[in-house]
Amino acid sequence: MFLFWNYRWFLLHFIFEQLHINYVITTWPTSNTSNIQLLGLFKDAENTSSPTDLSVHSRAMFKAAVLLSQQYNITIEGQFIGWQTVQTGASTIAAVSGVCQALSTSDIFGIVGPSLSLEVPITAEFAKEIGIPAVSYAATNPDFSNRNMYPAFYRVVPSDSAAAIAIVKLFIRFNWTSCIIIYQNDQFGTGGANVIKDELHKNDLTVATMVVFDIETRSIRGDLSTSLIGSSSRIVVLWATSTHTPLILQNALDSNVLGPKFTWILSSSVRLNSFDKKFSQQLIGMLTVEPTIASAVGASINTTLLNAACNIWQQYENKTFPGLTNINSYALFAFDTTWLLIQALEQLCSTTTNNSSSCTSFVGSSYCFNRRFRNSTSLFNIINNMKFLGVSGSVEFNVNTTDRIGGAYYIAQNAQPSSNGVAFVPVLTYTVNNGWQSYAEANVFIWPGNSLIIPGSIATLNGVTLRIGVIALAPFTIVGTATNSLEQATPQFTGYVPDLIAQLQTDLGFISDIQLAPSNLTYNQIIQKVANGDYDIVIGDVTITSARRKIVGFSQSIFDNSLYIIMRNTPDVSFALFGFMKPFSSNLWLLCIGAVTVAAIIICLLERKTNKALQNMSIISVCVMSWWYCIGNVAGYGVDFHVNTAAGRLLTLGLYMLSIVLVASYTANLASDLTIQRAQFPISGVDDLKAGKVPFGRIGVRVGSASQDYYLREISKGVHNFYQLPASKQVTFDSLLSNIIDASFIDSGVGQYVTNNIYCNLTLIGQPFDQSTFGIVTPKEWNYAQILDVEILTLRESGTISLLQQKWFQSKTCPDSLSNTPTALDVPSMGGLFLVFGVIIALSFLLFAWQQYIKNHVFSLPYFNKFSAKKKRSETRHSNIPSVRRHSSELSVTRHSSKPSERTENYKVSSSEFPHF
Repeated sequence: MFLFWNYRWFLLHFIFEQLHINYVITTWPTSNTSNIQLLGLFKDAENTSSPTDLSVHSRAMFKAAVLLSQQYNITIEGQFIGWQTVQTGASTIAAVSGVCQALSTSDIFGIVGPSLSLEVPITAEFAKEIGIPAVSYAATNPDFSNRNMYPAFYRVVPSDSAAAIAIVKLFIRFNWTSCIIIYQNDQFGTGGANVIKDELHKNDLTVATMVVFDIETRSIRGDLSTSLIGSSSRIVVLWATSTHTPLILQNALDSNVLGPKFTWILSSSVRLNSFDKKFSQQLIGMLTVEPTIASAVGASINTTLLNAACNIWQQYENKTFPGLTNINSYALFAFDTTWLLIQALEQLCSTTTNNSSSCTSFVGSSYCFNRRFRNSTSLFNIINNMKFLGVSGSVEFNVNTTDRIGGAYYIAQNAQPSSNGVAFVPVLTYTVNNGWQSYAEANVFIWPGNSLIIPGSIATLNGVTLRIGVIALAPFTIVGTATNSLEQATPQFTGYVPDLIAQLQTDLGFISDIQLAPSNLTYNQIIQKVANGDYDIVIGDVTITSARRKIVGFSQSIFDNSLYIIMRNTPDVSFALFGFMKPFSSNLWLLCIGAVTVAAIIICLLERKTNKALQNMSIISVCVMSWWYCIGNVAGYGVDFHVNTAAGRLLTLGLYMLSIVLVASYTANLASDLTIQRAQFPISGVDDLKAGKVPFGRIGVRVGSASQDYYLREISKGVHNFYQLPASKQVTFDSLLSNIIDASFIDSGVGQYVTNNIYCNLTLIGQPFDQSTFGIVTPKEWNYAQILDVEILTLRESGTISLLQQKWFQSKTCPDSLSNTPTALDVPSMGGLFLVFGVIIALSFLLFAWQQYIKNHVFSLPYFNKFSAKKKRSETRHSNIPSVRRHSSELSVTRHSSKPSERTENYKVSSSEFPHF
């Protein structure tokens, strides 16, 4: 029974409270007795159970302004100004219906409103047809600034064009570079979002994502969490009315995309105590950017009007009066809107008192669409030139725009912990001339996560789990095993990449899930797994190429790379028997022999008759001596005679020139060839591979690697004529050691490490080529790309990456290969030369045998003696001068005699008719 009576008393108390509220709301004096009326449009539905501050406060200040005019005894043709109100319920039909109904029953000389941008087009068009002004106190869509399109429309509230500039300056103040825009799909939301986006782009700031809130379904289109987390920005600009803002915030709280992950900027303040207290920490750090009045930035307002209006409000509706400092700014704009129309009507009628017709007359029938205010042009001209100090600041208009001149003030509030949970407190104010300034009663910013550090606009990796693919390759990633507490073997990663991951994890705060990439996959296949979403990133010796950039993204360089040729330290090299002739090509050798032969013929022609050393020789002897002369000069050895003629000397000069160039070139090339042979490598660099000094089928290339791209591009010109190797570099090393291939390509870091520490019998050949860089593979347009790049650049500038490279790439355990390489030339390298020398020795013995034995024996026969005697007698008849005869062992001079016995003796011992060397 006790509970029953308690319930009855509670119900009775509730009824009395509702009656009291209705009483308070309806205690304003009636204003229907006047024929001169203003119509106020307010967004809340009639008899709504949850009225908004915007609607309640604005309606109260509208009525207060009308009543204040009555207190100031402002009359129009002897009548006080009255009012009518329409609760539109955010419906354009309700708005136009209310206006039409009011016009059909009363003389309406101005419309205060509408408050919503979606109601403006039809209301402004209606006002134009009737000839009365419609002045809004809360509609901010920038499209309505066009005077030509909206000749009967005005607004006291600043346009969203001014709000967009203020937001851009806020971004610049906090060094934010991008944002996500969430907007409701109506005139207010769409217009505001577009002008903010355009203004951001003008200042080189980025809108990463735009998300739509559907006001019909009252929900986000798509998944809010996916849209925000998948975006690269962490600043959210919410452009929605105070009605829809709580719904969007609740969705964000449920999706866990408010603080501390994101920083939200709202266009409308809401009561934060309406949310569950468990979400208080997530609400901290939000900002609001809203229009405010001049006094908030230290400018002048009409405090007399403000105090008088507040007194009237308290007198007639005290329960809804929030206090002077808590009045909604839009309500103050509503007062100035009403006061503007009151003063315009007063001025209109004061200037038309001498006219015979009434200043308030309408033409047409009483039906709303057929009525028109007779003095509309005069009334619009008065408003266009009106200027007064209102409760929101200076109010002024001109004929060029529907917007108020000046008066664009904004206030930024910050959601901070309070005794009641979380509340908005003012932190910044904005004026067109001074930009954003600290609020007079300056408050410290509390950012999401209860932080005092300004959050960045770029997505951070703090707390994000990354699936990181690594590639087993020393020293980048060395895979070992470790035993956990359950005696289970688990992979253990060491090396350059694990150390780099640890450093990045420390600085960026992500959670790493390191996964070893399968060894049977090519590098391109591993990269494709990032594009497919199997890995978040891949870190390893992955070269950045244009083809790969088409499917994935890359970070800044984590390692500056180049390619080397890798070969066995002691390959089987065969020495050419006549290797000493390799410095000159066969064509050059033939050209040299030909040049010497031609020179010898010319010497023979020039010197035979004039040079005593060549006289009395047979033509064969002269030619041989001339050839010997040329050879001696070219080789720089010297000769047995000197030329006498000027032409011969000039030709000798040419031989000297040939000698200088040919001997120097031969010596240099021979030394180079012998050095290469001594080093026991058939090639000296990549140019030798291009020249085919190693058979293409003996060059191993890993399929799907950057080295394959280089080979096809620079060596084979697209021909797959190489020995194909799988992606694993270990197979490359094994193939070299097993003599399956003779050469392959290796990255500089890996090559230096394995040849210095693991495979001491492998070596790098020549100079590095095909410079490139290794980067972290990321998804294309990855949200965290910028912050990762900044971190890598920071590590490079601080020297951390250099220290890691020194730790893992500059160690050496293999002995120096040069200390074990003999510097002396071996017999095989000079075998051909000594073989030629042996042939020359053999020819020398044959010549000696010819001169000493064969020649004397053959020419001492009777036939040759008889022939010689006849020849001698013929010579004696023509000459009796001394002759010089060269013998094999001595030189003697005799005079010819007529005695046969003497002649015969001399010819027996003479051999001057035969060549001697």
